[in-house]
Amino acid sequence: MDQRFYDELSSSIGTSGLVSMIVSLFCVAISWWALQNLKLDLVIRYPKSPQGRLLHLLLAIVLGHFVAGFLLDYLGWSGQIRNMF
Repeated sequence: MDQRFYDELSSSIGTSGLVSMIVSLFCVAISWWALQNLKLDLVIRYPKSPQGRLLHLLLAIVLGHFVAGFLLDYLGWSGQIRNMF
C-alpha cells in the first residue's frame, strides 16, 4: 500500500469524526431547546436551582445522543444503499 492510500483513509476518518461531532452537538442543542418546554417543576422541587439546571443539561445530552446516533446510523445506511446499486 502506498502513502496516498493512508492519507486518504486518514482524511476520511477525520471527516467522519468531524461530522459526528457536529451532528451530536447540533442534536444536543436542539434537545436543550425542545426541553425548555418541559415542565420540570412537576418532577423537580426547584427546577431553577443548579441541580435542576444540571438535570436539564443531562437530559438534553442523553436525548441529543440518541437522536444523533439515529441520524448518523441513517446516514450510514443510506450510504450503504447507494453503494449497493
